[in-house]
Amino acid sequence: MAGGDTSTHNLLRFITCGSVDDGKSTLLGRLLYDSGMLSDDQVEILRQDSRRRYPDSDTLDFSLLTDGLDAERQQGITIDVAYRYFHNARRHFMVADCPGHEQYTRNMATGASHADLAVVLVDARKGLLQQTRRHTYICLLLGIRKIILAVNKMDLVDYRSDVYEEIKNEYLALAEQLGGDTAYVLPIAALTGDNISSRSQRMPWYKGPALLEVLESISIEPQQPGNFRMPVQWVNRPDQHFRGYAGTVCGGHVKVGEAVVIQPGMHKAKVERIVTADGDISEARTGQAVTLTLDREVDISRGDLIVDAAHPALEADQFAGHVLWLGDEPLLPSRGYWLKIGARTVSARITSIKHKIDVNTQAKLAAHRLELNEVGSCNIDLDHPIAFEPYAVNHVLGGFILIDRQSHATVACGMLDFALRRAANVHWQHLDVDKQARARGKGQPPRCVWLTGLSGAGKSTIANQLERRLCALGYHTYLLDGDNLRHGLNRDLGFTPEARVENVRRVAEVAHLMVDAGLIVLVCVISPFRNEREFARGLFAHDEFVEVFVDTSLEECERRDPKGLYRKAREGQISNFTGIDSPYETPAAPELHLHTEGAKLEALVEQLVTYLIPASR
Repeated sequence: MAGGDTSTHNLLRFITCGSVDDGKSTLLGRLLYDSGMLSDDQVEILRQDSRRRYPDSDTLDFSLLTDGLDAERQQGITIDVAYRYFHNARRHFMVADCPGHEQYTRNMATGASHADLAVVLVDARKGLLQQTRRHTYICLLLGIRKIILAVNKMDLVDYRSDVYEEIKNEYLALAEQLGGDTAYVLPIAALTGDNISSRSQRMPWYKGPALLEVLESISIEPQQPGNFRMPVQWVNRPDQHFRGYAGTVCGGHVKVGEAVVIQPGMHKAKVERIVTADGDISEARTGQAVTLTLDREVDISRGDLIVDAAHPALEADQFAGHVLWLGDEPLLPSRGYWLKIGARTVSARITSIKHKIDVNTQAKLAAHRLELNEVGSCNIDLDHPIAFEPYAVNHVLGGFILIDRQSHATVACGMLDFALRRAANVHWQHLDVDKQARARGKGQPPRCVWLTGLSGAGKSTIANQLERRLCALGYHTYLLDGDNLRHGLNRDLGFTPEARVENVRRVAEVAHLMVDAGLIVLVCVISPFRNEREFARGLFAHDEFVEVFVDTSLEECERRDPKGLYRKAREGQISNFTGIDSPYETPAAPELHLHTEGAKLEALVEQLVTYLIPASR
């Protein structure tokens, strides 16, 4: 057995996971019961609830202790992550009971991200399942090195040792392949308490310890403290006489008087005070929540990192990392997301998926997207550099989540592996002539006029006429038409959702350069997804981007069908055609909404000219 100091009340954080109905909640309830953590009233309530569920049995249903949601009780499954604390004379425990259904893998990943150890359950009747393999892989991916396999429901296979040995050998081979440190494999029956808190007489062939004995004595090597690191969570300024920077130390230690650096950037200062709720202290260590004051005024805000001046963290804006996709809609490369790492949030794109991982074989598979619960090795691009450390070195500074920019839902969790070399080799070159100077030379405010709508809505016709009007008035313009760009810049792209995302990204970047040149650029692309239109908007100043929704019904577009594309799509000759078998997401709040049916072209163009140039010259 792994050694450890069992005389102190050291805290062990662990999770129970595995496939659905493997007995995770029952095991946790049994641990609480056997540890004496339930009052007599709780036991009586449990007995009454158990009788209502199983009128013909006196067996206590321990899963009722942790399955707190009504939906869980009705279905007999765990949906949310249930956290429970218990202790005995030898140790304190914080356990997360994680859901087993595949669609709740995101909940399981949440529980695993805060755990030191995982207890993976397997139903002895079923053996290893895909979800068992997935949960094991995710645990290791999130940095859990110690795993205990509990082969549960041995009572339902007559406590047969051959069943146990077969599952044990298969799992040990899996753990070795994944690179995990499997501390124990043991047979249990959570419902009856066999090998939970004491060794079972029903399995004399098993000579090892009971589960609780393993949990009490197993040694968890803490992550190396490393150099001092503290993300700023809050700038504390109750009055004009005090300015402090609050956060939790996530690496190393710091003393009063020591030199620190604020990142991103390299602003230097010295620690003047270390303030806590219990008063000032002279030194703060990993895990402590403190407020630092510095010896001079420094521009620091939430999300910045205060570090040891002699050993600053790495800074980069391009990374290689692993992503566990948790969104119902797939991850599409080049789509914009918010990336939250610690207290800092930046705009991010997955520029490429190098491969995804088969959770059964760990094979690296080619992929153009990630679906729900898939894991991929990806390249990540940020709009601003961040200070970081690889996830293997520091979970706080290397772990992140991705947030959908439209729904604000968390759609992925990820781990930064390393900065890409090109991130350190490419720098912005200063230019003496800027956008304002170019715009003054042309005598016009630069703009991006983004016309979006279905194929056949009239975008190109309107934009072409608009450009003629603007040129006649002496303005400098350029028209970027989606079809024309597919003959050159975007000729390598198809019409899948992934290709459409990349198509809009390229067009937006070109339009951005043209606006920087001082031009009024007219963009005509279907751009069916709101996410990509918002990405385009984000490249420009708040008054430079004008979204124009050319609103024409699908029926009218099909009636016009100037290129014969709708007919081909209806006949199955074209796939992924917007409006037929691919969606169009209408703009939520465009600057201009042009209703084209029954309207004259001149009137539509006049609306645009009036908006862009209130006083035409």
